[in-house]
Amino acid sequence: MNTPQAPAAPDPKATAAAQAASNKETAVAQYGLNATNQVTPQGSLTYKQIGTWEDGTPRFEATTALNAGQQSLYDKGLVTQGNLADIGNQQSAKIGQLLNTPVNLSTATEGKIDELGRARLDPQFQREGAALDTSLINKGVRPGSQAWDDAHTQFSQQKNDAYNQLYLSGRGQGAQEALTERNQPINEISALLSGSQVSQPGFTNTPSPGVAPTDVIGAQQQSLNQQNVGYQGQLAQNNALMSGLFGLGSAGLGAGGMALGGWARSDIDSKENIEIVGERADGLHVIDFDYKPEFGGGKDNRGLIAQEVKQVYPEAVARDRKGLMVNYAAVPGGMFALGRAA
Repeated sequence: MNTPQAPAAPDPKATAAAQAASNKETAVAQYGLNATNQVTPQGSLTYKQIGTWEDGTPRFEATTALNAGQQSLYDKGLVTQGNLADIGNQQSAKIGQLLNTPVNLSTATEGKIDELGRARLDPQFQREGAALDTSLINKGVRPGSQAWDDAHTQFSQQKNDAYNQLYLSGRGQGAQEALTERNQPINEISALLSGSQVSQPGFTNTPSPGVAPTDVIGAQQQSLNQQNVGYQGQLAQNNALMSGLFGLGSAGLGAGGMALGGWARSDIDSKENIEIVGERADGLHVIDFDYKPEFGGGKDNRGLIAQEVKQVYPEAVARDRKGLMVNYAAVPGGMFALGRAA
């Protein structure tokens, strides 16, 4: 009788590493889907891979190019800027004043960006943090474990990246507005002087598909749960069989009697006065014997030796508290009569 073995739990470090690799692959896929080349009447925006980082992650660059007409205007604009020194005192002084005025991004603007961002992101990350803790606990990952620490480290990195992205995006938008206010008069004066003005290409917002990373931890947990269901079933079946055998033993299998279902005590250690009376084709010896007093003391019995049967038909042998037993109904060739023939 084989004892079922409980399935081994997955290695938390290996699981966390697999989850991190899946997240990285998802991020690369998302960037590739979002890096859409664009062409407008004023110019184009092109993405291309320029190599990889040290960990193998692809590196990309985005290139903005003006069309032929806008590029010609841009080049002429450079020449025009070189000629601005020759402009009359009024216009040149005005341009000089504009150029000498530094771009000022007020602290109040940055503070407002931070305030509005945190009002939205803080509640979101509080909910996601609580959901992460609940998910990890439901999966059997406990606080203080390596898998717990790895999951929270990754979550903290995501929070930091989100706040950095918020600040940089907000600051960039503020800077763009300030620069527009500063450059607009210069563009107007340059247009009056040269009759031309460079148009900045206007690019559309590309779709941002959301690719969810593979839930490696969840998949391994589900697999382990399924294995545990099978293990519990085998264990229950094994316990039921052993319980039946123990019940038979307590009911008194001795005295040479045949148990219900064909089971009988056949351990060599339970027998005495053994005499080999024949040999079967499968090599099993047929013996006459008496049971020892501590096993009921039954006399004049005939049967097989459990140790020999186990080598040939292991499924027909089981063990209870007193030793090995043989299910004669499971031994090919029929059941041996336990009484000695006259």
